[in-house]
Amino acid sequence: MKYYLKQLKGLRSIGPIVLITAVIVITTGFSFLSEVDEEGFVSIFNGETLDGWSGNMDVWRAENGSIIGETTPSVSIKRNTFLVWQDGDVADFELKAQVRITRSGNSGIQYRSEEGGEMPYVLKGYQFDTDGQNRYTGGNYEEGKRTFLAYRGEKVAVSPYQGNPDSVRSQIVRNTWSQREITGTLEQVDDSLHRHIKSEDWNEFHLVAKGNHLQHYINGVLMSDVTDNDEINRRMSGLLGLQIHVGPPMKVEFRNIRLKQVDR
Repeated sequence: MKYYLKQLKGLRSIGPIVLITAVIVITTGFSFLSEVDEEGFVSIFNGETLDGWSGNMDVWRAENGSIIGETTPSVSIKRNTFLVWQDGDVADFELKAQVRITRSGNSGIQYRSEEGGEMPYVLKGYQFDTDGQNRYTGGNYEEGKRTFLAYRGEKVAVSPYQGNPDSVRSQIVRNTWSQREITGTLEQVDDSLHRHIKSEDWNEFHLVAKGNHLQHYINGVLMSDVTDNDEINRRMSGLLGLQIHVGPPMKVEFRNIRLKQVDR
């Protein structure tokens, strides 16, 4: 640390911005992603209506510049439901959005997904998970398929699938995919990433999907990192959506939703 402090003294003549940047880099062991460069991002929500989105409008609405998903004692759902973006699939992309959720809530951003059966507005695929108690927020949960691929704080390599393609559910143990290897940790101490997530307040979500590499950031901090080597079950492109999870009355809000499609 003495060495770094000596180096910082030499930065004073360069200017306060450089000095602040140096302090941030030195004083944290977490993986940060810059929020400065917005080039190439396009808004996919107009802030006023749900034009371009499809879902159960009993529980979804646009209000005060946000997409709101809400269930109440009188307006409930019997299974998870999704508001689906209608302007095509996403493959390699980045997405940024501000998200706020009540303590009783369970939600997420669904991506590279497929329609999930006979019921309308159901998706299966990768999910940037969030819940109001922040037990699982930031993890990678595969809705309707392999369940948890990575919990918050985990760097994971999903193994090539071994087994009958028709028996995927048999490889799930305690709501977690069994054919995965934890290759690293993103935390210095147990659940230290939790302190970067604000409870019942706005958090900046940033999702990066490039090839089979999937990263979830919250407020600039890397929360989970998945390399999916399962060529049988993974998806390299698919639908984008927002989730309301079945359960007690809840409210989730999304605003400033920006998408950047990346050519392969």
